[in-house]
This record gives sequence, structure tokens and C-alpha cells, in this order.
Amino acid sequence: MNNLLFIDTCIVIDYINGKLKLDKDNIERYCFNSIVDMEVLVGVRNKRELNTTNKKLNLFKNISIEQEILDLARDLLNKYILSHNMGIYDSIIAATCIIYELPLWTYNKKDFKYIDELELADEKN
Repeated sequence: MNNLLFIDTCIVIDYINGKLKLDKDNIERYCFNSIVDMEVLVGVRNKRELNTTNKKLNLFKNISIEQEILDLARDLLNKYILSHNMGIYDSIIAATCIIYELPLWTYNKKDFKYIDELELADEKN
């Protein structure tokens, strides 16, 4: 999985809305977990948009959320919920990236920059 790049919800939303272009020849390089998938889906407004969104989401590799990830997410919450107001979804995203050793591409670096074990990608490449 070394060549994969985990993309956060904000990146996926910009891609789906046409605000961000990703290299279609290397689309298999980008991945996310079910948390990102579901965060994107809650923003759809109608059936047509749901169908289009699901087609685009299916282009990406979905990383499994194993118990080990949930255990680490809980540890991250215990460590950062009071000091940084960490949320459940962000803890699961961060834990997924840490366990699978994936860099995280996000516009919301402030939500993750305090996690030493997590590599934040500066850009999509």
C-alpha cells in the first residue's frame, strides 16, 4: 500500500463537484475508508446526485476499518479529545492512515497536525 494516498472527505467532495481534477490514469492511487464514503453521501440532495456520487466513489479503493483501527481511534480520542477537540470521524481517519502507513491529503490540516504518528501530504502528488 506504500504508493496509496488517503484522501479526506473535503478532497473527495471537491473531486465529485468538479472543483478538483485527479489524474484518471492513476485514480487507483487514491483511497479512503467507509467514514469518508458516508460523510460524502450525507451531503447528496436527490436520487440523481446519489447515483452520480456513488459512481464516482466506486472509482476509489476503500480501506477496511479493522478492530485495530477502532482501538487506535479510541486511544487517539483519549489523548486528544480534551486538548484538541478531536472528533470520532477524524480519529478513525487518522487511525486508518497510521495503521496502514498512508499519508493523508486534506485541506483541514489543523484537524490532524498535532498527531505525530500521522503523515500529512502537502499536495496530491
